[in-house]
Amino acid sequence: MAVDNTIETEGKITSVLAGTMFRVELGNKHSVLAHISGKMRKRFIRLTNGDRVKLEMSPYDLSKARIVYRLG
Repeated sequence: MAVDNTIETEGKITSVLAGTMFRVELGNKHSVLAHISGKMRKRFIRLTNGDRVKLEMSPYDLSKARIVYRLG
């Protein structure tokens, strides 16, 4: 599956939801539902409220995203 057409952006975690899902606020004040990528889940990276994260979004559904990196 091609991953060429993803949108990369940064955001801040506003709430932690069940099942490794997170509510993330983007820089333009939009809120998206995000889940952890497989490599972060494999390495047991912990995320809490207020963490800055790097996201990948599909251009087809801008309300959902994948967290790929924790910035701090």
